[in-house]
Amino acid sequence: MEAIAKTKHLKGSPRKARLVIDLIRGRNVSQALAILKFTDKRAADPIAKTLQSAIANATYQAEQQNIAIDPDDLWVKTCFVDMGPTKNRRRVRPAPQGRAYREQRHYCHITIQVTSDEQPKDAKTVKFEAAKAKKTAAAKAEGGEKKAKAPAKKATPKKKAEAAEIEGPPTDTAPAKTKAAKPKKTAEKIEAEGTAEAADVKDTKTQLPEELNETKRADEKQQDVNDQLERQ
Repeated sequence: MEAIAKTKHLKGSPRKARLVIDLIRGRNVSQALAILKFTDKRAADPIAKTLQSAIANATYQAEQQNIAIDPDDLWVKTCFVDMGPTKNRRRVRPAPQGRAYREQRHYCHITIQVTSDEQPKDAKTVKFEAAKAKKTAAAKAEGGEKKAKAPAKKATPKKKAEAAEIEGPPTDTAPAKTKAAKPKKTAEKIEAEGTAEAADVKDTKTQLPEELNETKRADEKQQDVNDQLERQ
């Protein structure tokens, strides 16, 4: 959906109006109205009114054709300023060295066209998107190479225990661990052990009854003495 709005015989020179109209070319209508609101130029207010008229024309045409459009989707497709008539004033302005300049009052015509069609991408946007896609592809390639070169991580005891729980108890088919058979003692080793024990027995001292009695208590010693006397 396209719509055009024109403003004719606007006071002001077209050169000054073009400084403002160039700010909204290719912009969304909401952005264009915001720019015109904060532009400190005399031509900003008439251009803003012309843009609002173009938006209203597009909405009206859509209603007539039974087409649903969103005014926020409209954007400025074309906008330009033409030179208008010059007022025929018989006035002069003093100039240096006795000369005189003729005083003229200029007028201009403003034309703004809005549309709801898909906005084409400019060269800068296309170039920026291409560079961004190239950078993303390079980053993905570097990430894949790092993953391929990264060493395999060792399983921690906790992870091993979790894996064992998931796998379940070991089956009977697993080979059972057998204890290593102890080496048999030879006859020579047995004889050597016997001689060593005999030597230990010989080295031990035999204790006499008197030596054994030294460790007993006094009352027990007296009892033993009494028993010996009775036996005699």
